[in-house]
Amino acid sequence: MSGMSTDELVALALDMANMRRLPADSEVYVPGARIRRLFVALDVGTAELLVARDIGCDGVLAHHPAGGRAVLRFPEVLTRHVELMVEHGVDPAAAKAALQPLFARAILRAQAANYDQVPAVARLFGIPFLNLHLPLDEIGRRVMVETIERYRTTLGRESTVQDVIDALRTLPEFAESAVPIMVPVGAVDRPARRVAVVHGAGTNGGASVAQAYFAHGVDTVVYLHLAPEEVERLRSGASGSVIVVGHVPGDQVGLNRYLAEVERRGVEIVRAGI
Repeated sequence: MSGMSTDELVALALDMANMRRLPADSEVYVPGARIRRLFVALDVGTAELLVARDIGCDGVLAHHPAGGRAVLRFPEVLTRHVELMVEHGVDPAAAKAALQPLFARAILRAQAANYDQVPAVARLFGIPFLNLHLPLDEIGRRVMVETIERYRTTLGRESTVQDVIDALRTLPEFAESAVPIMVPVGAVDRPARRVAVVHGAGTNGGASVAQAYFAHGVDTVVYLHLAPEEVERLRSGASGSVIVVGHVPGDQVGLNRYLAEVERRGVEIVRAGI
């Protein structure tokens, strides 16, 4: 068993997500080859790197950006929101305007980041280390979209918000999750004629992005998470429903399918919290 290199791990993710190049929120911090025992977690800091080394893992994969360019250039991937909105019928100018508040906040957060702390420790340990964010989220988004659409075709009637939830619960990540699917904006008995799964765009779009969808005929938006203050903004004047599925199970949808392919290539996966 020869294991996999960091380049091969990247190539597999890009192939599964139908992407040509590694997006800005994903990075190989320490390249390496012959990885046979891969430590995987949604978030990796210096403590997780130490644990991985101590238990004999020879590579570490984080889902979320852990430093370097993946943190500094993270705002770039938020433009995926514009692409998704336009695909769902939102006017391009309105889509860009809806994204602007989120984009501005992300740029300021990147300026404040201690971006080399975790990669520097990985370099000191000499352990191969990378993160894969947008590619795995795109894999998960497509699974969720396909699951919802397949379920709705079996109903023989107009679908509701509850039907979208029931469809998502056919996936084990949601069926077995400790985090319940919620509808903080709208109601489960409302129609779900046009549904947008807003995932694979860095983070959720908040109130402004959801409002843009609603204003252009999308009545149901699926987010992984939504801040309480954004919920209040939407409740004061939203015309649609927001389904919140939970950050961890939502990320697991894409991550699990990717890791299954890594395992098929002979790499042992050591999961931490996923």
